[in-house]
Amino acid sequence: MAREGKRLKAAYAEVNRDKFYTLAEAVTVIKSNAKSKFDETIEIALNLGVDPRHADQMVRGVIELPHGTGKTVRVAVFAKGDKAEEAKKAGADIVGAEELFEAVNGGTMDFDRCIATPDMMGLVGRLGKVLGPRGLMPNPKLGTVTTNVVEAVRAAKAGQVQFRVEKAGIIHAGIGKASFDEAKLVENVRAFVDAIIKAKPQGAKGTYLKKVSLSSTMGPGVKLDSGTIVV
Repeated sequence: MAREGKRLKAAYAEVNRDKFYTLAEAVTVIKSNAKSKFDETIEIALNLGVDPRHADQMVRGVIELPHGTGKTVRVAVFAKGDKAEEAKKAGADIVGAEELFEAVNGGTMDFDRCIATPDMMGLVGRLGKVLGPRGLMPNPKLGTVTTNVVEAVRAAKAGQVQFRVEKAGIIHAGIGKASFDEAKLVENVRAFVDAIIKAKPQGAKGTYLKKVSLSSTMGPGVKLDSGTIVV
């Protein structure tokens, strides 16, 4: 624990907490400080000028990052018949209908993404209190309620990221791994921020993109100059 404390203290010493780094500088600093024994996740946090308590200021969407997230995603699909077979062939980890409903309703959720065909939503809708709080409830706006289960599974496995603004107007997401080269991380950050900008709600007033920062799982946060992100 003491060793970890010294490592983190040294990492903070390398970061100027008052400086707004360019995107390229931030990625370099964060990668250099990601020295844990595991492959740390590179995380982005955005402070937005919205109040998500109002429906017309909600920010929500999905983006398929150019280079994925580096995370292994387990996908569950609610489907029957031919669609169930398509999902299995596409690489879904768990496929089922009533039996999957019973497992999830009983608290077994060994998956990171949940997809459903439209005809299954009468059943899946009854799991709202279980899936909703975990951000796993299938939603047609996010492409997770669909007849095209093959594409939905492929996108989830390829590094598709769902985002939703929290109560304080903040969005958090993992946009890659410390093992990614700097160019790929830069491209992933730009793609994610671009998706947030395009998702700007009509009710947002004043400055929309207020603050952006990057960090690694075990490292300090670095403030970004937002002008160097959007190109």
